[in-house]
Amino acid sequence: MPTINKRITSIDTMRGVAILGIFLVNMMSFHSPILYIDPLQWWNEPVDKAVYVVIDVFAQASFYPLFALLFGYGLVILRERVLARQAKFTPIALRRLFLLLMMGIIHAFFIWHGDILITYAVFGFIALLFLKLPGKALMLTGTLLYTIANIIFGILVIGMVMFTPEAELTMYDHAAAALSQQIYQEGSFSEITVQRATDWYMVNNFVSFFLMLSSILPLFLIGAGAAKLKWLEHPEEHKQKLRKILVVTLISGLLIKISPYLLGRNVASEFVQDFFGGALLAISYALMVAFAVRRPATAKLLMPFATVGRMSLSNYLLQSIVSTLIFYSYGLGFYGDISLAGGTVLVVFIFAFQIIISQLWMKHFLYGPFEWLWRCFTYLKLQKLKRTEIELKKS
Repeated sequence: MPTINKRITSIDTMRGVAILGIFLVNMMSFHSPILYIDPLQWWNEPVDKAVYVVIDVFAQASFYPLFALLFGYGLVILRERVLARQAKFTPIALRRLFLLLMMGIIHAFFIWHGDILITYAVFGFIALLFLKLPGKALMLTGTLLYTIANIIFGILVIGMVMFTPEAELTMYDHAAAALSQQIYQEGSFSEITVQRATDWYMVNNFVSFFLMLSSILPLFLIGAGAAKLKWLEHPEEHKQKLRKILVVTLISGLLIKISPYLLGRNVASEFVQDFFGGALLAISYALMVAFAVRRPATAKLLMPFATVGRMSLSNYLLQSIVSTLIFYSYGLGFYGDISLAGGTVLVVFIFAFQIIISQLWMKHFLYGPFEWLWRCFTYLKLQKLKRTEIELKKS
């Protein structure tokens, strides 16, 4: 039983850490037209520039990959539990991914354009085809797919930078930024819905699909392989190997993430920064948490993250709901009126609120609200939600 508790705690803690990191990055999009601007020009104050660099190096493109690794990990755990009950895994997994897709569509087009659930669901369907592979084969397949595909994309991007005028490569569009700001700040719900769709397509177009396919799907497979090898449940059994991986991924990830600030920011350097540095840091973060939860002192400090992680889907959606109500016109309408530093402080307060809410909720219920709906649809059966008196005393 202790092993099971530690396994759940380590994975949930990683989810909680990822939810905070994702929120730090997403907040920029909640309160500014980040898709159309150069952040270092949009925010002029030194403190805002410093905050952006910290977020860019330590969080940007590192926590979605971490969540992708955990998503693949979770698919294998689900498969093992379903097969242990001698049930059929494929129908259950398909229903689970289908509802995730539906929630993602509602989230993307009616709450916030930066949704990741659609992407995870779509690539999750593809990942199911690989789950029968052994752990090492999954990790090797994922690593090769990620590395080869992104090296090819990287060469193409470097070629574009070398032979295309810089003005033609930039995604910065002051007119689009101004229009986006006006609509989110003053527009009607229907106007905002149209802008959401425009912004969603901006990052989910045909080219982006292949970029994400070459990164998200391989990370699912790497996470699935790690689950089959039980790397996160029992890191002490692979201590030497995992510590070497931690050191290599952390150092190389940080060096790559800071490289645009040393060598010059352009499309190519930022591609390498995000798709290579981001993924390496994600792996190092996962391993740091895996080792930290094995130590009583650090495990206690990280426990609030584990509670948030147990209802990570609900907390992810709650962040979007609360933030859009603060910044969009149908809420308080503060879009474009807050500094980057101010938005980051707001993240801290909202996340602290989420910790409190999560602890109160999980004291009385077995699952987060959206997790419960997800389970009900997955198993086509109303799931138990409230804790019994005995469970309440234990909690």
